[in-house]
Amino acid sequence: MLNEQYFSFLSKLKFNNNKEWFTKNKPLYDNLKLDFEKIVTDFISEIATFDSEIGLLTPKDCVFRIYKDIRFSKDKTPYKTNFGAFFVSGGRKSGIAGYYLHIEPCECFLGGGIYMPPSSILKKIREEINCNFEEFEKIIATNNFQKYFKEISGSKTTLMPKGFDKNFRGAEYLKFKDYTLIYPIKDEFLLNKNAFKKTLEIFKAMKPFNDFLNKGLQS
Repeated sequence: MLNEQYFSFLSKLKFNNNKEWFTKNKPLYDNLKLDFEKIVTDFISEIATFDSEIGLLTPKDCVFRIYKDIRFSKDKTPYKTNFGAFFVSGGRKSGIAGYYLHIEPCECFLGGGIYMPPSSILKKIREEINCNFEEFEKIIATNNFQKYFKEISGSKTTLMPKGFDKNFRGAEYLKFKDYTLIYPIKDEFLLNKNAFKKTLEIFKAMKPFNDFLNKGLQS
């Protein structure tokens, strides 16, 4: 699916994260960005076959900029060292659950769900799990889900969130602050000609989980 230039460029950028080096190598970055946008376009079309709202997106809606916002960061390096795309209804800033592709040397992964939601959205997700726990439990227990995701990722609170019963059978699932799915992949995975098809299979396995989270946000 990808070529070696992605990892070569990103590896060099990690050790030369400055404007001078990036400007010198920007023609290569521009070529990779164009290629990545074509791949994202293909993913949009194929994900739409099982999640129709994704078909309304453009690459611009999905692809993250390589330029970092360093105004409030201690790390003043100006560029991200990855390519990332989030396929989600309404675009990457919509604040709901979707499908994420992360390309970074030795740290590639496929992701799903919702990361760092604001407290208002987090409360709705917890309420949905609290009210429909059997449905949630069935989703994460299916063979297709368990094939790729043994557990939900994300940080958790130590104490039970306010307003929920600590004796609730699914109490541990209400403590999450992020409701994300992570499927780590090796760089070689993305260089394989079958990577596109396999990635779609993994994204498809995420859909019931994403749908459950988003249902709670719409209620």
